[in-house]
Amino acid sequence: MTGELRGYLLDTNVVIGVLKELTPAVEMLRSIGDDTPLAYSAITRMELMGYPDLTDDEGAAIESTLATMTYIGLTHAIEDRTIALRRNHRIKLPDATIAATALESSYRLLTLDDALATVFATVSEPRL
Repeated sequence: MTGELRGYLLDTNVVIGVLKELTPAVEMLRSIGDDTPLAYSAITRMELMGYPDLTDDEGAAIESTLATMTYIGLTHAIEDRTIALRRNHRIKLPDATIAATALESSYRLLTLDDALATVFATVSEPRL
C-alpha cells in the first residue's frame, strides 16, 4: 500500500449487508464514523448489479447507495496485484480483485469475510 490511507473500500458483502440493514454491516460502518471516505470496486458493482433476479427497485437502491461512494475502476496495477494475490493466497478472483483494488488505491478493506480479511491483513500494513 502506498501513501496515506484514503478511507475504506467496501467489499460486496458489506454493501449487501447495509442495503439489507443487517446488524454486522451497519455496526461495521458506524464504527468507522460518518466522515470517513468510502469507496467500492468495479467488481462490487458488477456483483451487485449482475444478480439475475434483481428488481428495478433493488437496482435503483444499489445505484443510489454506490453514488455516495468513490468508484475505483480496474487498472493494470490492480490486475497485477490481483494475479499476485491469487497465486500466493488461492483466493477467488472477485475477492482478490477487491482486495487488490483496496491495496493499490490506498484504502483499507472493509469486509465481513473473515478469510479475506485475514489475507488482506497479511499483505498490507494499514496506517490510520
